Amino acid sequence: MLAGKRALLTVKVRGIVATEDELRLEIENVDLRRLLAQAGIDAAEQKVLDQLQRLVLEELHHRVKNTLATVMAITSQSLRTAKSLEDGRQAIEHRLLALGRVHDLLLQTNWTSAQLAAIVKAATDPFDRASGGRFIVQNSNIDVSPAAVLPLAMVLNELCTNAVKYGALSNATGRVEITSTVDDAQKLFRLKWAESGGPTVALPTHRSFGSRLIEHSFVRQLNGEAELRFEPSGVVCVLDIPLAALKRPQSS
Repeated sequence: MLAGKRALLTVKVRGIVATEDELRLEIENVDLRRLLAQAGIDAAEQKVLDQLQRLVLEELHHRVKNTLATVMAITSQSLRTAKSLEDGRQAIEHRLLALGRVHDLLLQTNWTSAQLAAIVKAATDPFDRASGGRFIVQNSNIDVSPAAVLPLAMVLNELCTNAVKYGALSNATGRVEITSTVDDAQKLFRLKWAESGGPTVALPTHRSFGSRLIEHSFVRQLNGEAELRFEPSGVVCVLDIPLAALKRPQSS
């Protein structure tokens, strides 16, 4: 046997002389059939498996396209309204990190739904690690569909970012109270963000990109309405969203 060369191992498989590689493939096929049998899948149903794989890939393709569209919109608008290149870089970074946290949350639930408490926690935790206790949260027990998780979480991220720069989270004494209520009679969900203890707030001379995201882009995705008030005691934001926009559509 020559050095550096692998000798061929010949054995008989079902009466046929086979090389080592052919034997390995045969063993792998046996293992695969065993695993499929354990999963309750007949290996003969390869066509069904192929169709399932195609459906999964199509769903993945759809989600990737939607994510890229969101990233492009965030990048374009953040740069367009930035005061400087560094300001734009930071805005893009913070928003993309928030987008990543939303996807992490949805992956934990296999993209089925997420509880409102988990959405609020994912959005506010990165802004509450230094001292803790800056957020007073009172949540309604409600599950939010995957399509509604992203816009809701991104609204909260914009409010947190604004509070860190100018509002209640820009000093050591400010607090944010987040409350939510469900009006079953009106089929309406209300989320209220109220800041206090921060610097005195003045009405801005122009609407920032973050404000426009809150009042128009993300809230419109939920078919809701947003009221953003710059009161002297702190920013107040009230979101009114139809319950139907938060729930997963029922399959027929």
